[in-house]
Amino acid sequence: MEYILNPWPWYVSGPLIAIVMFALLYLDKTFGMSSNLRTLCSMSGAGKKVEFFKFDWRAQRWNLVVVLGAIVGGFIGHHLLSNPTDINLNQQTIKDLNQLGFENIGLSLLPPELFSWENVFSVKGLLILIIGGFLVGFGTRYAGGCTSGHAITGLSSLQLPSLIAVIGFFIGGLVMIHLIFPLIF
Repeated sequence: MEYILNPWPWYVSGPLIAIVMFALLYLDKTFGMSSNLRTLCSMSGAGKKVEFFKFDWRAQRWNLVVVLGAIVGGFIGHHLLSNPTDINLNQQTIKDLNQLGFENIGLSLLPPELFSWENVFSVKGLLILIIGGFLVGFGTRYAGGCTSGHAITGLSSLQLPSLIAVIGFFIGGLVMIHLIFPLIF
């Protein structure tokens, strides 16, 4: 049982991802989470008001299994396969997070300074959710897909726009964590 609680090694998880990608390429399907949101909106009738949601959502029903798998897999991973150990962080990272007001660093993947209900429902928390949600939605639509779609499907099928998008995601992440995040906290 101890082996199950440790992260899967690259030589197990990597080939599993590759097998899934080969199957999707063979079946002429694409993988990505943002397309599921479009499918759900179309299913709920958004196509009556917005042209973007007018498409045959029934052809994308298979992709909704990805959402279900992410939810069920996350639940199983957290509740049944997690090994509750402290997270080994660099001392400089701990020092930087302490200066930003974080306590108990490395004890949880979801620090309460960000993820407690009290912080989420504060004015600052709601603004972060609304602005961040808008930027993610706009960016996903503008880039023609989300991080998982571009980084997994797009790169595995050697698409140049996906390479450019993934480079943009990394640059955006670096700008966020080094320039914007310290201003928010």
